[in-house]
Amino acid sequence: MTAQYPPSNPISIQEFTASKQANFFDTLKQPRFSGQLVLTDPKGEQWFFYMYLGRIMYATGGLHPVRRWRRHVAVYLPQIAAHLSSIQIDLTSLNTQDFRLCWEYQLLCVWVEQHKISREQAARLIRSLIVEVLFDITQIMDVTCELRQNNLLSTRLVLIDADQVISEAQQLWQTWQGAKIADRSPDAAPIIRQPEQLQQRTSPQVYQTLSQLLDGQQTLRDLAVRMKRDVVTVTSSLLPYIQMGLVELISIADLKPPVSLPPPSVTNLQNSAPGPLIACIDDSPLMCQTMEKILTEANYQFIGINDPLRAIAILLSRKPALIFLDLVMPNANGYEICSQLRKLAFFRQTPIIILTGNDGIVDRVRAKMVGSTDFLSKPVNPEMVLTAIDKHLKTLAAV
Repeated sequence: MTAQYPPSNPISIQEFTASKQANFFDTLKQPRFSGQLVLTDPKGEQWFFYMYLGRIMYATGGLHPVRRWRRHVAVYLPQIAAHLSSIQIDLTSLNTQDFRLCWEYQLLCVWVEQHKISREQAARLIRSLIVEVLFDITQIMDVTCELRQNNLLSTRLVLIDADQVISEAQQLWQTWQGAKIADRSPDAAPIIRQPEQLQQRTSPQVYQTLSQLLDGQQTLRDLAVRMKRDVVTVTSSLLPYIQMGLVELISIADLKPPVSLPPPSVTNLQNSAPGPLIACIDDSPLMCQTMEKILTEANYQFIGINDPLRAIAILLSRKPALIFLDLVMPNANGYEICSQLRKLAFFRQTPIIILTGNDGIVDRVRAKMVGSTDFLSKPVNPEMVLTAIDKHLKTLAAV
């Protein structure tokens, strides 16, 4: 009997607290879900959990995935950290698809296979890394969850019950709050803004140390690893200087991956037969241009319709295989257009995916009532767009 997985359509969860995280991961245990869980915040930041039979294999994503990986390698794999420049040699045993999927995890697998590290070392690193990811997710007010039953990691170094790491992440979060620094991000980088005043308020030795460390190129987490102290202690020690305006916490970019990721495969797309016609009805020309770029690069045919009043006539003449439909437009709304399309024999089975900036449950329910197939939030994510097309066209073909 085939396991019944939770719905794969993205669902929105407000205030993704530890208890809600535990409940969500519990829903993946009974069907023993295997695949990828993608969490997206309102700003478009994404985190990726790789699952096997309802347990966590690995997690990545967020603001600084490369910095996070480097820190954990430095702490848990010091023998590797000293020779990171030789990573390209280690990659020769991987095929392109493997390290495009999750290069950090694939490298751990290579090192275990080559006996450069033990499986126990890899497991400790992975567990700590997952806890850090969950810590960051705890601070998000709203999150969209999507399940993908593909993107499986082939090697299983460790399988971790979500309850254990969620509890550990929650303890760290409570410690962070208890230190009165919950309004600061451990991914921020301290930099000296008032050097003369700072020098006056510190001893020469302390000032010299701060000058060397607070260069705006290392996050609080990076500094904690470098100083071999926990991040709460490091942040608390800097807090007086931050509150006086002598030191400022700034946002910095992630590091470049230590591997050269190849471009996506484009095997003779220009010479292959074009894919199905996809339509997008949206009064925003920019939105249609965005969708056109995503779809034509994936070898789909595309038609953009900016005038919703002419949409049905154009769709009847072109007969697309799938339709993206904006929910809120000045002269017509997506509910009405979707309802009218479903009354036409040709479009009764055509996948219609609603696009909207509103992510409320009322919109989702109403959209389902008028016959929509799926629901995607704006701004659109290219990977989510292509995944939705692939899923619904395959479902349609199987009918």
